[in-house]
Amino acid sequence: MARKTPLSRERIVTAAMQVADDGGLGAVSMRNVGKELGAEAMSLYHHVSGKEELLDLLADAAFTQIPLPEIGAPWRAAMTSRAHAMRAVLKRHSWALTLLESRANPGEAVMRHHDRVLGLLRGDGFDLVLAAHAYSALDAYIYGFVLTELSLPFTPDTGPEEFAEGLELTASEYPHLAEMLEQMVVGHDYAYGDEFGYGLDLVLDQLEQRRAALA
Repeated sequence: MARKTPLSRERIVTAAMQVADDGGLGAVSMRNVGKELGAEAMSLYHHVSGKEELLDLLADAAFTQIPLPEIGAPWRAAMTSRAHAMRAVLKRHSWALTLLESRANPGEAVMRHHDRVLGLLRGDGFDLVLAAHAYSALDAYIYGFVLTELSLPFTPDTGPEEFAEGLELTASEYPHLAEMLEQMVVGHDYAYGDEFGYGLDLVLDQLEQRRAALA
């Protein structure tokens, strides 16, 4: 008879992440995670104090999937790489949108990530105030973009062109919107996700100007 793999915090967090991926954050409970592991919910309490700690661990686990930027690296390249990595994590684990910055007891990975980002910016010409503003602006852009991206009323299968054609907008009623759809979407290989890099550059350009003004 095969022996069961012993429970551990790591296995519990991995199972909780799978439950969240499958059913959203609301599906995460000690019972459902135990079911994912083939174990009784009560046995999880030997490793995790309860659901709140489990959510703290989930947030920490998500942050471990975002590579830490290297202190001393050029800030813009590092922040660009981090933005794309964070976007990928948030798209892969959509439940993380409401979890990553909401925990009252952030874990070690969360705190290390925040400290490293601030340290990289401070080491490449940002004063403390501008580094804090940069962190806030970049994360607001990344989170907001992914939230919009995941909420769009069309899928990769239908695509924006089919959605736009279905709107049947008239130029007389909505001249500017109709113009945009005609010149950028309908008949064009438009993908909303391509907007991410353009918008990110707008944020980074402004931060670069303000960083240069500190010199």
